[in-house]
Amino acid sequence: MTQNQVVNPNPQAAAADTPTTPAPMLTPAQFIEQLQALVAQVPEVPSLTRQERTLLKRNPRMPDAEVQAAINVVGASEKVTHVVGQPADGVRQIVDDTNRWGAVESEVKAVLKGIADANLVRRQRARAIAVLAYAVGQRLAREPENASLVQHVEEMKRLKALRRRKPATTPESPAPEPAPVTPNTQQPS
Repeated sequence: MTQNQVVNPNPQAAAADTPTTPAPMLTPAQFIEQLQALVAQVPEVPSLTRQERTLLKRNPRMPDAEVQAAINVVGASEKVTHVVGQPADGVRQIVDDTNRWGAVESEVKAVLKGIADANLVRRQRARAIAVLAYAVGQRLAREPENASLVQHVEEMKRLKALRRRKPATTPESPAPEPAPVTPNTQQPS
């Protein structure tokens, strides 16, 4: 080893310093394909039974402390375990899974929001480009050497005019005339 070489005492830090190539960007079709493959690996949870739905309508929200106390009831009685169809450990596992999958739910919501936001930016950017292209096209179409732009600009004008028009309203049929009122010829008694 030469005098100018320095030995890095932390090889993990050296690995972190080396540049890594970023993961390739997915196309929308590839993203959907990978998402479907991922969803196929998610454990299925059976739907609620009619009885469970009825119970939940009567008790829409139960605080976590009450859920834990109810689990203790299940654990304290074989009869309760038999009626609910789950041992206390099984119910605890459901609660644990709920918490863990809640984190997944939050992440998926964040990803969805990010995708929706990115699409909004793309949509707005496309609109800004379209407005600019139309404005430039209008100016250039006035010049004889840009005659090929005229039909495109005219189509854009036609589409804009259609957008500005109010939707045609169908004429309402006249309301039926009320039946003629006949005077009451009977005298009150």
